[in-house]
Order: sequence, then C-alpha cells, then structure tokens
Amino acid sequence: MRRFFGKLYVQVLIGVFAGVALGVFAPNIASDFKPMGDIFIKLIKMVFAPIIFATVVLGIARMENMKELGRVGVRALIYFEVLSTFALALGLLVVNVVGPGNGMNIDAKQLDTQAIATYTAAAAKPEGFVQFVLHLVPTSIVDALAKNDILQILVFSTLFGIALSHIGAARAKPVVDFLDSFTHGVFSVVGMIMRLAPLAAFGAMAFTVGKYGLGSIVSLGKLMGTMYITCFLFVTIVLGMIARISGFSLWKFLKYIKDELFTVLGTSSSESVVPQLMRKLEHLGVAKPVVGLVVPSGLTFNPDGQCIYYTMAAIFVAQATNTPLSMTDQLVILGVLLLTSKGSAGVTGSGFITLAATLASMGKIPVAGMVLLLGVDRFMSEARAITNTIGNAVGTVAIARWVGSVDRQRMAEVLNGKGDDPEDLETLYEGDDAPSAVRPVVGEAQRSAA
Repeated sequence: MRRFFGKLYVQVLIGVFAGVALGVFAPNIASDFKPMGDIFIKLIKMVFAPIIFATVVLGIARMENMKELGRVGVRALIYFEVLSTFALALGLLVVNVVGPGNGMNIDAKQLDTQAIATYTAAAAKPEGFVQFVLHLVPTSIVDALAKNDILQILVFSTLFGIALSHIGAARAKPVVDFLDSFTHGVFSVVGMIMRLAPLAAFGAMAFTVGKYGLGSIVSLGKLMGTMYITCFLFVTIVLGMIARISGFSLWKFLKYIKDELFTVLGTSSSESVVPQLMRKLEHLGVAKPVVGLVVPSGLTFNPDGQCIYYTMAAIFVAQATNTPLSMTDQLVILGVLLLTSKGSAGVTGSGFITLAATLASMGKIPVAGMVLLLGVDRFMSEARAITNTIGNAVGTVAIARWVGSVDRQRMAEVLNGKGDDPEDLETLYEGDDAPSAVRPVVGEAQRSAA
C-alpha cells in the first residue's frame, strides 16, 4: 500500500480529485490556491531553457556527422506538418458533424467585447512570415534564455553545437564535459521539483473549479465533450496507428509516461513535463540528439491538441453566431491556421491569441464571439495539453524510428517492465548511468540492422 501511494502519478491523481472537491464545496477558499500551480510552472520554466540549450548542444556536438542533423531535422518538420494538418482537419470534420454551436443564436453585436480586449489587442497585428523569420534570430543568447524563447534557444543551440563539432573533439571536450555535468545537475533539480507536482495539481484544479464552478460549464458542455472526444479519437486512432507502425504499443507507452500525463492534467501545461519527458524518452532508448532536437521543436511545430481546438473553436463561434461559412471559407480557415498555429506554443494564453489573430485576419467570423469560449477555455486546456504531450512524445519515438536512432530492444524491455524502474526519480534524474545519456545517433551499420 505504501508503495502504491508512493507513486507520483497516484499522488498527482489524489491532488486533482482533492482540488476538484475543494473547488465544489468551498469555492471561495479554493480560488486562493492558484499560486500553488503557478509556482510549480515557474519552477519548471526555471530549468526549461538551460535543459534545452545543453541537450541540443550535446546532441549535435556528439553526432557522427552533420548529415545526421539534417536528416533528423527535415524528417521532423515533415512529420510535424503532416500531423498538425491532420489534427486541424479532424477538428474541422468533427465540429461540422456534431454542430455544438448550432441553435445558440447569439447576436455578436450584443456580446461583451471588453472581456476579450486583452486578447484581441495582442492579436490585432498577426505576425507575418517575415516577422516570424526575423524573430528566430535572438538579440542575444542571454535575452533568449531569459525569456525562455524556445525557437531562439534552438537556433543558437544548433549553431553552437555545429561549431563544437567543427573544432574537433579535443578542443570541444572541456565544453562538452562541462555541459554533460551541468545537464545531470539540472535534471537532479527537476527530480526535486517533481516532488511538488501533487501540490501543484491540487492548487490548479481547486482554483479552476472554485473560480468557474461546475455549473457554469453545463451550457457549453457539448463543445467540451466534442473537444475531448476528438482528442481521444486522435490519440487512439491516429497516434495509435503511428505507434504501431513504429513498432511499439501505444497503451504501454502511455503507461510509461503516466506520471507526466497526470502532471499535465493537473497543471494544464505541456511545458510542465518537458524536462522529465526528455529524460524518459532517453531512458526508453531514443538517441539523445533526437530527443534534444525533436521534443523542444515539437512544442512549437507539433501542437496537435491546439490544432484540434483552433478549427473546432473557430467553427463553433460561427455556428453560435449564425455566421454562414462555405466549404471554401472553411478550407481558408484551415490554410490560415496551418501558418498561425506555428510558433505560438509555450506562451500563456497562446491558443486564444492565435485564434483571435486568425479570425481578425479573415474578417468573416466575429472576433467578439470568442467571449463565448472564455468560460470553458480553461477546462478544454487540459485536453489540449495532454494531446500535445502525447503527440510530441509519440512523434519523437516515431521520428527516431524513421531515422534508425532508437534502441528497439531496450524500448521493448522498458515498455514491458523488464528494464530498471523509470518511476525511481533518483535513478531517472540523477547519476551518470542514465541509459542513453551519451548515446549518439546510431551509425549506418546499426541502422541497417534495425
């Protein structure tokens, strides 16, 4: 019994239920517990940038050649674009079939536009392609690290890793050794932070239910239900098929990362588990360079849950406000979202801002209609975050399998419970014996054998 309650996912689940109960029975008190979740997210973000920087630099510096970097990067981008497009199309299909907004007959002119003033102000000038490219280059690496800007950190880390590989192993060794020790130390800090996950889940759920209440979401329950069902179908069918093609069981994989999924459920943030997810994927047998490149970039370029939300929310607002949309209009929405959905993940409220930017740029669906989503957006964020996390994790393994950079025998052993216990935080986040801490991308001979 003690071992059961000692498991992190059990403690997080208890925290979630306790938070919901407090929010229902003592909403005034529960609303004051929001800082518990906020502190946890800030602690994770504290180590987020250095982990991405060190992991990407080490991965590239230890690659056998630069062709491997190009192979992994190009295939990752292809995978991300295909999956995010599929997620957007699936959301579009389901929302048209179910029609959660039909019959609401909302007059957009009578909606409280002040409620979304903050969001629409931020989204009034949607970022174009040129601005997006310019944003990739940081003013300084210190500025990028301080702001936790994922894309800018990835750009500098990639360049620095390539530079280290070019100057030769002998000259690069002091920097590589330092970053290796630094990474182990930071992951040890992550292990300490993760002990607070149950309290964070409790605080976040207590605040959500206490502030918005369960009754306030009944009228929009159809939209929420449709969103959750769509995410479930995407995970089980689409990601399940990808997992099968990649040679592993989705169910066993979800059991393996259950701690991270329950943490995401409680905090509604896929960012909150990035460091430990990267470590677990390395532990599973995925090459460190692939993990270091794919997981951080997947946050930005492969937000499957958010993509489902974007199309569903846009069409829902149109349905609720009786805004007629032709098939061409809906395809235009999908096309615009293919661009605007990239580069926004990792920013608080980014989903809402991106959607507002999309609607504002089209000028057909009333942006003021987004006020209808405010009451339930926080509840749907759990579905988005969990789907993002699962999609990113499955995608990393699939891409690693595609480029021959995963130890399939070890992956089978770990998923079947025959490897060392991944739930032991001391083993997972500390020590020099992490299974793939220094494993490079496999060579041509190994890839052919795989």
